[in-house]
Amino acid sequence: MIQMKEKVGKILKYLISSALAVVMLWFSFRDVEWAEFVAGLQDCRWWLVILSMAAGSFAFWLRAVRWRLLLLPIDPSITRLTAFNGINIGNISNFVLPRIGEFVRCGVISRRSQGNKASYDKVLGTVVLERGWELLVMLLMLAIVVIGGFDRFGSFFVEQIWNPMSARFSFSLWWVVASGLAMVAASVLLIIRFKDSSRFCGKLVGIFSGIMQGFTSCFRMEKKWLFLAYTVFIWMTYWVMAACTVRAAPFLEGLDLIDALFLSLIGGVGFAVPVPGGIGAFHFVISLALSVVYGVPMETGIIYATISHTSQAITQIIFGAASYAYEALKK
Repeated sequence: MIQMKEKVGKILKYLISSALAVVMLWFSFRDVEWAEFVAGLQDCRWWLVILSMAAGSFAFWLRAVRWRLLLLPIDPSITRLTAFNGINIGNISNFVLPRIGEFVRCGVISRRSQGNKASYDKVLGTVVLERGWELLVMLLMLAIVVIGGFDRFGSFFVEQIWNPMSARFSFSLWWVVASGLAMVAASVLLIIRFKDSSRFCGKLVGIFSGIMQGFTSCFRMEKKWLFLAYTVFIWMTYWVMAACTVRAAPFLEGLDLIDALFLSLIGGVGFAVPVPGGIGAFHFVISLALSVVYGVPMETGIIYATISHTSQAITQIIFGAASYAYEALKK
């Protein structure tokens, strides 16, 4: 009965996220003239798109070796290839259910761990740390780009991000958020209080303890400077991907490298929306940014968004399928 409820919950979550993706795709493509859309795709410099895909595949490897640095204090037997396969399988899983890939890649690592040193909960802690770090870096870079070029990007940030957030986070909503945090804190205290007398609470404490061990692996990590260096290289690779895709679109000839970085960061925001593979959300956010900041019509900007998203999606699917096949055959 419990398994049935879990399956129904997953199906409902997938249907809701898929419906959201369809709605955002409709908003993005509703005014598109398909003849012009196809002509725009044909005019693109596809060798630059292929170069962008190559840079994207290199970014997968960089993310894997950086993640492995967090895994080594837990289990030194984890190889770069295992971490790379975990990243790839996680990426392709996100096309099935949003954010499920973060949990799937934990399973890939824990299955390959010798002696179960890297248990699932510990690996999950490293994923929480890695994704939190990535989000922090993205927001910091976005703030630097927007503040440094406020005359260029300020209107998009204020009109499309800050004002809507300010309108939603009214005074009454802050009370709701505060009440929610208070309830979470009370629940945590009750779980800790009854961890010895309740098997369920004890299990929750054990899981949380494992997650914290993984989360604090950064303090036991050797060569911390290498983790920072990999982060720099990863974002440089993202920048190269965006720059190649921008140069591939003839109608974006006037955009420079800073514009490419801005679009890359805004695209990251689109991928954060809980829809399968960022489909729809990425297209809408990118075409909206091109329209507001650069005056590119949304029906034209959607061409760039489609090229950028599709090239990334194809790369993720190819490497995800290859890694899944490798892990399945190895098992």
